[in-house]
Amino acid sequence: MYLGIDLGTSAVKVCALQPDGRVAATATTALSVSHPFDGASEQNCADWWAATCTAVGSLSADLRAQVKAIGLSGQMHGAVLLDKDKRPVRPVILWNDARATEECAVMLAAEPDAGALSGVLPMAGFTAPKVLWLSRHDPKVHARIAHILLPKDYIGLRLHGEMVTDPSDAAGTSWFDEERRAWSDRLCQISATDPCWLPEVKHGTEIAGHLLPDPAAELGLPVGIPVAAGAGDAAAGAVGIGAVEAGDGFISLGTSGQLFFTTPDYRPNPESRIHAYAHTMPGYWFQMAAMLNGARPMAWLANLLQRPIETLLAEAEAAPSGPLFLPYLTGERTPHGDTDIRGGFAGLGETTSQGSLMRAVVEAVAFTFADAIAALSDSGQAPEALLAIGGGTRSDFLMQTIADVTGCRLGRSEGADLGPALGAARLACVASGGGTVAEVMTKPDVRNWFEPSSDHGDALKPRLAAFRALYPALKGVQAKMH
Repeated sequence: MYLGIDLGTSAVKVCALQPDGRVAATATTALSVSHPFDGASEQNCADWWAATCTAVGSLSADLRAQVKAIGLSGQMHGAVLLDKDKRPVRPVILWNDARATEECAVMLAAEPDAGALSGVLPMAGFTAPKVLWLSRHDPKVHARIAHILLPKDYIGLRLHGEMVTDPSDAAGTSWFDEERRAWSDRLCQISATDPCWLPEVKHGTEIAGHLLPDPAAELGLPVGIPVAAGAGDAAAGAVGIGAVEAGDGFISLGTSGQLFFTTPDYRPNPESRIHAYAHTMPGYWFQMAAMLNGARPMAWLANLLQRPIETLLAEAEAAPSGPLFLPYLTGERTPHGDTDIRGGFAGLGETTSQGSLMRAVVEAVAFTFADAIAALSDSGQAPEALLAIGGGTRSDFLMQTIADVTGCRLGRSEGADLGPALGAARLACVASGGGTVAEVMTKPDVRNWFEPSSDHGDALKPRLAAFRALYPALKGVQAKMH
């Protein structure tokens, strides 16, 4: 049995994988996010570990006793800052935190080639600008930093005691020289970072360490089993869906959204805000459009209206097109690179229903993927068919709307909502000798294909054009509010 642990933003998910590749069990424990001020987004390491213990502990004792290896996945970009005793010096600043916008400009002014080196222009959500922000706004905390990890790697530290990350997670920091697959002294220099603070980099299929006695007792797992280095959630999702060779691609519909393509070499195009990153697999890179809001706006609206999301989606499918929605609740990366923009509805009227509001949200999520495919096409990729992973894949209505808007066939497989947790378990299997990459990282059978409807796609084209016009219009209004 191989255990995958995925530290997400909203939950820790675990997946137990049998040697034959079938999923034996899964478990999820929810997490909350703190927003100490507008644009800020933080979590605590202690909450991550507690949720991990709860999720793993909810699996049967018999199953846990059979675990041969552990693999890790997690939300990217988070700044886990530790002192000399490897204890957190402050709450973790997350991927969707917007406080370091000015620091991105400072880094780029200091090194105009920062985007070409690190795969994309510096953005506030990345790790390096956050550390620079701390050096300027909280120098006492900055002075205590002795180690820096990414979120999943903190779980790794608790499991095996080592300071290790993988290339795909290192890629999202703005410290990583993507082509060389090594930390960049120059990028560290311009972001007030000592390279000695950064962890060792191992590929996701390599062993980072072995499970220590105390965490083994807490989790009910065998002492000494290997822990694979794992991958950032995007690359782990790729592993889970078998996107580990050049030309493989998928979309992810989680809290955030991604459009992912594996490439055989490093292909930066910083101005497009397409992320060109090192894969967790040796010898591969990937291009990725990254949308901060993914399927999250659907859950946000359901929570706001205090109604079940499934009920609202059913009403949305039956509702006529009405208002437009801009889904940028926490800013946006691809294609805008704008941490300040916020969401909004346009075209509300007396007849607007809750179902029509949800329809607008679903359309908006689909429109962000149309923007992502347009940006990726500018970088030389034009997908015709993609697999899909993440919790948002459970909605037929959302899947079909994305297919119609983008003109791209979408495939949903069994267990598509497992995504990175399954990928983490597969990395554990390969790292511990349970099989080769070719044997373990197979593509799943597609359960449902969502074929694009040209009629519906054509009907949505004017709304897509209006959606694209809404961003600069709302940005102009927002500028007058401050």
